Amino acid sequence: MILVGLTGGIGAGKSTVSAMLAERGAVIVDADQIARDLQRPGSPVVDAMADRFGADIVNEDGSLDRAAVAAIVFSDDVALNDLNGIVHPAMQDEIQRQIDAHRGTGRVVVLDFPLLAENPRRGLQATIVVDIPVETAVERLVEQRGMDEADARNRINSQISREERLATATHVVDNGADLDSLAARVDELWNELLMLDASDPPA
Repeated sequence: MILVGLTGGIGAGKSTVSAMLAERGAVIVDADQIARDLQRPGSPVVDAMADRFGADIVNEDGSLDRAAVAAIVFSDDVALNDLNGIVHPAMQDEIQRQIDAHRGTGRVVVLDFPLLAENPRRGLQATIVVDIPVETAVERLVEQRGMDEADARNRINSQISREERLATATHVVDNGADLDSLAARVDELWNELLMLDASDPPA
């Protein structure tokens, strides 16, 4: 198994790169999807979040109002840290379970984790950072996701800096151009990953 990490700031296009790697044969362990699965109605994680942030973050059907949570945590560092303290332990257990399912194989397993730079993980054989300039990220968040510019900047500012994230990278994917350029870079990246030693990294 070749275990690598994939990260990038909000708006950088990490999910697009993740999908492209999956098309080329990678197994994707998607931390965001795991977080959503753990936050299903009635789950212990949702109950703990409601205790911390108030019952208003839970809809009438028991589902989590993610917009309400985002409005609280992305402008409040203490609240964001508290949220991470609730979600991350459960996430780490499930991430490890999914990784372990591929031990002893020759598969490229990609841990798709937005907060990888903030929370480094042992045992990765490479760390991929998808990178674009901050202003480009703001433009894409406003144009493609319909975010208010101030909200987009708040979310970017709640994360570590572009420079700090790049400092963790063994491989950088520049997503500042068009999709064809990105696909060409991902082809190069995939070949680079296949050259890594396929021995199982430590847990």
